[in-house]
Amino acid sequence: MFYYVARFVDSPALRDALPQGKTYFAYSLAGFVFFDYLNAALDTFDRSLQEARDSGTLEPLLVTQVSLPVILIGSAFYPFAATTLRIAVYLAWAAALFDFPLHAANWLAVVAVLLATLLAFSGLGVLSAAYLLLFKRGNPAKWFILGVSSVAGGMLFPVSILPPWLQVVAHLNPVTYAMDAMRGALLNGSDILSLGRPLLLLLAFAAVLLPSSVLIFSWSLRRTKVTGTLTHR
Repeated sequence: MFYYVARFVDSPALRDALPQGKTYFAYSLAGFVFFDYLNAALDTFDRSLQEARDSGTLEPLLVTQVSLPVILIGSAFYPFAATTLRIAVYLAWAAALFDFPLHAANWLAVVAVLLATLLAFSGLGVLSAAYLLLFKRGNPAKWFILGVSSVAGGMLFPVSILPPWLQVVAHLNPVTYAMDAMRGALLNGSDILSLGRPLLLLLAFAAVLLPSSVLIFSWSLRRTKVTGTLTHR
């Protein structure tokens, strides 16, 4: 789909807005790869919580001696692994059938960007799970973040073509820096040192958000136990 859409919208103006020598197909597919991981980071924890609650395994799981961080990490392992496998298939098809430039990637930097991204945005996913525990409804802010980031984050088109006020939003959005770092590593072969600024921003975001989100989730869990609403739907 991305390949044929890219052929349809290709124009000199679009090529001028893209990184030097890159096609719109490669640009948009790299954005899609990143966004799939972002969606997993935001959606994994509350989806796992919802499934455990629906299957009746949530309460037995939470009364075990396993620590809360281990439970959260364990709930995310399979969705992240499945996303990685799906993305690997997409990239293999793109390289085999549509000349996606996999040879240009710096895979060590790609892995570093993905790990920093998952750490940075998993905190938002844990907050979403805390919201689900307390209010028994999905967190609408999660979809707002995804919606804004898909437009003002450079997923499918360069930030430089946006109106000035949206460019300001994009430059305040950590997704923009993560997306640029992913494209740099995947399409340009940029190494970790050259991606130092966005990686440090993501890690700083993670250092603040992850501990605070786990604390909020822990408080939400205690609250639902006190009120007896842990397994309520």
